[in-house]
Amino acid sequence: MKKSRPKRQPLVRRFFSALGPGLVTGAADDDPSGVATYSVTGAQLGTSLLWTASLTWPLMGAVQMMCARIGMVTGRGLAGAMKQKFPRWILIIFSVALLIANTINIAADLSGMADAAEMLSGVNSHFFVVAFGAGIAWATIRLRYFQIARILKWLALVLFAYIVTALKVGVNWSEVAREAFLPAIPASREAWAGLVAILGTTISPYLFFWQAAQEVEEENAMGRRMLVDRQGATKKEIADRRLDVGVGTFFSNLVMFFIILTTALTLHHHGITHIETSRQAAEALTPFAGRFAAALYAAGVIGVGLLAIPTLSGSAAYAFAETFDWAFGLDQHLRNARYFYAVVVLSTAAGIVLDFADVNPIRALYWSAIVNGLLAPFLLIAILIVACDRKVMCGQPSSTLSRVVVGVTTAVMFAAAIGMFVF
Repeated sequence: MKKSRPKRQPLVRRFFSALGPGLVTGAADDDPSGVATYSVTGAQLGTSLLWTASLTWPLMGAVQMMCARIGMVTGRGLAGAMKQKFPRWILIIFSVALLIANTINIAADLSGMADAAEMLSGVNSHFFVVAFGAGIAWATIRLRYFQIARILKWLALVLFAYIVTALKVGVNWSEVAREAFLPAIPASREAWAGLVAILGTTISPYLFFWQAAQEVEEENAMGRRMLVDRQGATKKEIADRRLDVGVGTFFSNLVMFFIILTTALTLHHHGITHIETSRQAAEALTPFAGRFAAALYAAGVIGVGLLAIPTLSGSAAYAFAETFDWAFGLDQHLRNARYFYAVVVLSTAAGIVLDFADVNPIRALYWSAIVNGLLAPFLLIAILIVACDRKVMCGQPSSTLSRVVVGVTTAVMFAAAIGMFVF
């Protein structure tokens, strides 16, 4: 084992110091795509899919921890680890599919953010599309990893806006409890599509690549620049990351629960089941939840977009860089990692261009989540193969329990996708 054993820390200090890539990844999961998906689900189906929040937490946590472990013990990102098991052409397919899905997601996220900003400011949304896109791309290139990581951790706090919004609406918990903890099999094609969309936006491919890549970034930031120095992980490092991932995924699913609940108790309850834009969703809350709650909803869309878009463009860049052996990393200067940053700029710029086409933003957000739900299980199979290989995992493969849970996750996502098409 190449790594030195860290010193013991007080419990509270250790808790907060352990929070990092897992917290950011979990928060990034509630991007504008996720907000729109949960809002559409709550508006259309009421509280009938609230139970998915308790289902997806352990599934998402197991998947993200498996990806984190791959990054920690191999010293490589996800594509780099997969390259030890699969031919390059398979990685190219994964990378291209990821780039396409992420670019559509970036376009939809930028549109959702711009719509919310227009509602709050009255300035035309097209201005905000360009401003947000260019600003995020510039910050990703210009700032170093530790600066970006610190900003993203603080941005995670904006997710509390959705919890506050739900509490402002007022909740009869005795009525909500049954829907929240007793799963019901979807009875319509819309319900199946909603389930696939929730799984797709919660257990999403870009998060797999981002989680593993951030483990490499963290170790590089510690001075472990050589691959041999990054390989292997101590029990404490793995335990800390498990805590980090657990907190991040719990927070993510808690926010999901409250967004579905808020829109179910307001929009669905009053017969508003068809929403077209994030601005419309926020404005529709006003008569039932108040102007403050609607403004919180809109502000939350902007905040989570600022958090999520760097992970979307960055995850595709990491996948391409490791597939084609490019220099990569958020600590790298532009001149040293031109192709890596070129993917970041390309996907963001393409997202901006797509926003000037006549595309309904909230439907794009919703269907991009469904596309991810269809693609993710194939990627999960590849992750499982890597995580079980003792040689690739440097003698530290994922545990049997982890493999079983991720295997169940894969089966659930396949079943949900089949159910959507059958019903």
